[in-house]
Amino acid sequence: MPRCSARYFHLDYKSRPGTAGKAQEKVTRDARDRVKFSPMRVWYNPRYYADIGENHVFPMRKFALVRDRLLREGTLRPDEIVESRPVRVEEALLVHTADYVTRLRAGTLTERELRRLGLPWSKALVRRSFFAAGGTLAAARWALEHGVASNLAGGTHHAFADRGEGFCVMNDVAIAIRVLQREGAIERAAIVDLDVHQGNGTATIFAEDPRVFTFSVHGAKNYPLFKARSSLDVGLTDGVRDDDYFAALRDHLPAVFAHEPEIVFYLAGADPYQGDRLGRLALSIAGLRARDELVLDECRRRAIPVVTVMAGGYAADLNDTVEIHCHTIRAVRAIFAPSLISTEQEAADARRA
Repeated sequence: MPRCSARYFHLDYKSRPGTAGKAQEKVTRDARDRVKFSPMRVWYNPRYYADIGENHVFPMRKFALVRDRLLREGTLRPDEIVESRPVRVEEALLVHTADYVTRLRAGTLTERELRRLGLPWSKALVRRSFFAAGGTLAAARWALEHGVASNLAGGTHHAFADRGEGFCVMNDVAIAIRVLQREGAIERAAIVDLDVHQGNGTATIFAEDPRVFTFSVHGAKNYPLFKARSSLDVGLTDGVRDDDYFAALRDHLPAVFAHEPEIVFYLAGADPYQGDRLGRLALSIAGLRARDELVLDECRRRAIPVVTVMAGGYAADLNDTVEIHCHTIRAVRAIFAPSLISTEQEAADARRA
């Protein structure tokens, strides 16, 4: 039976055959150190931008703005940003149907499909979708070796195998997981989806795969109207604020690690923000930073590689969306590379002396 409260309710927990019943809390000191002192790498490409019109609600400029701010403030160095490459068509076909990919590339999607997608078709849009998915895949490969990595795009969780939806053309996280599974790099994975909208495409793609645990915390009354069934769904009532959100996340996050994933994909959506036009929740910027820190620290403590992707964000003030996304990368830096922060701060202090 669902557990309910006035503030949030646990919609559903779908048991997975073959999953472990308890998280592995003890890891070796070597593994802990490997993750704790991870070198920073963040994937980005100018081709993440596609012209969809200046008045579109989707803030296509945010990807470059996040990169520029992180560089300007010194959170990232230029050598820590890696230019992503596109996924190959055959890699996309591990998730998406040949019919959809063929018509997407040819520009022959129907008007109904384009309305559902919510974005105008262009060659640049197709190109950015392949490059963004490539960034997530490359970040995942780095994370498996070094503990953590980020893509300054991605989290396109409304894309289904046979269609795009809700500003999501291709499902980058699903593609990354399927490629890594095919290569034998991983078997089990988990997705922590904290975008305010349920990841219906991701949930559907992995519905029959007990190796992949899908966890979504979202607005119960928000888009999509008809929710898919994730491994664990936590639906929140409109207007939930920091404390209640944090409590819901803290209560349910252990189920992710009980699955014993070999990698976690974290969709750090900016749209639970109180100033988001499509959010309907009421989290502060500081509360979203605390959310990021909770997820990332739980992965670090368990020495589980983690990949962060941006997912959605539609604040009335674009600067707020950019700041929230920047906070995710700042949290990665603070939690996984504290020694690097200290070294760089000491060097900066020495230069000023």
